[in-house]
Parts: sequence; C-alpha cells; structure tokens
Amino acid sequence: MTAKYLLRFDDLCPTMNWDVWYAIEQILHDTGVKPILAVVPDNKDDALRCSEPNSHFWEHVRQWQSAGAAIGLHGFEHRYVTRDSGIIGLHERSEFAGLPPAEQNMKLTSAIEICRRENVTPSVWVAPAHSFDDNTVSLLARLRIKVISDGFFLFPHVDHLGVMWVPQQLWRFRMLPVGVWTVCFHHNSWTKKDLLLFREDLHRYRQSIVSLAQVMQAYGERRSRLLDAVVARSILASIHMKRRFFQEPR
Repeated sequence: MTAKYLLRFDDLCPTMNWDVWYAIEQILHDTGVKPILAVVPDNKDDALRCSEPNSHFWEHVRQWQSAGAAIGLHGFEHRYVTRDSGIIGLHERSEFAGLPPAEQNMKLTSAIEICRRENVTPSVWVAPAHSFDDNTVSLLARLRIKVISDGFFLFPHVDHLGVMWVPQQLWRFRMLPVGVWTVCFHHNSWTKKDLLLFREDLHRYRQSIVSLAQVMQAYGERRSRLLDAVVARSILASIHMKRRFFQEPR
C-alpha cells in the first residue's frame, strides 16, 4: 500500500494574489491535478486583501468547478470572533466554534446562498483556522455538506451523521509510506521559488495524487477506528511541539 495525496488551496477570494494564482492554475492544468479549492463566500478579512478585487471571481469559480475541482466552503467572512479551538484543537481562534447554533446556522446558510446565487455548489467544508465544533458538523450535515476536509488521522472515515472526514495533515509534500494525506497551500505569499518547488513536487508525486471524488469512492463506507484517534493525537502533539521552534501551520 502506498500513500495518496490530495491538494487543497485555501483563502480563494476576489482579492487574493492573482498573479501567483494564474501560475498555479497553469501548473494544475498541465498536470491534470484536481484539487480542493476553498472559497471564502464574502471575505471580510483584511489579511486576504492582496490585490484589487477581481470582478470576474465567481466566473473563475464556476470554471474551476466545471473542470473538476472540488469547491470548498471556506467559512463565511473569514473573520475570527472567538478564541475557541473547536474539535481539531489546532488554533485558538474561530469564525464558528463556540457560537450558538442559531448564529452558526445564519452564517452557513448565508455562505451557501451566496454560492448558489453564483451557480456554485460547495461540496466540502474547510473551516478557517481549522476551528469548528459539534454544532457546526450537525448543521453542515443538515445543509447537505457531508464532507469535511480536516483532522489528523491516516485515512478518511464516515461518522455517525454520514459525514465523511477527509484528513488534512500536511502543508508541504513529504514522502510517506501509507495513508491519505491532504497538502494544504496558502498561495498569497508565494514567491517564484515557491512556484518552482510546487511544479517540481507535482511532477514528482503526480502518480500518487488523487481527487476528492476518488477518495470518496474509495473510503465512502469506512468507519472510524481506534487507530484514527491514536494517529490524530500523535500528529497534533507533534504540531504543537514544532510550534515552539518553527512557524505554525495555518
């Protein structure tokens, strides 16, 4: 058994770094890779204002969707309003974790409505700062978004609500023996060197890169096991340890 890799790009919005993105898009097209693209429906985060707003943003999203990318719902406004680290326990900031269910429902339904108005169907939840809680998961299931891109286990699994959890454990490619590993990228600060490394990595790992659709087909019946919890705790502990010496994951 060999490891498989998914690609995920976060923070896609009208004011992202378009110069870098166009170069990434060409690399993805050339290699035939179909990533998860996490779209912020109504960005209010100044940190994501890297360019003038692209008035054709949603046209681009529709094109990505038509080309086979999985569109992720990356929160609503990408604004952190609590200090709750939620289920994942990675960051003490959140747009959702700790808020009353009614407030979370308002944010989620507003985000989905924006996407639907633009003829975009988000198929996977991508929480800003990896922070959300049990109420978020229940609401997502009710709103028919039944894939979550998060968690540090080895393999995807389906929970008691019928929600598939697809793990996201890496922020750069690493050669690994087994498991399904989502590599998460934040392209707004990329340099030419980062683009070159990305191109090289995609060619190096191309035979092991899969799409979300392929993962769902392969693991749609798998339930959570003790190994998942053990691996998740181990990876999270390792991340927290590395924070003391290196830049923390996003």
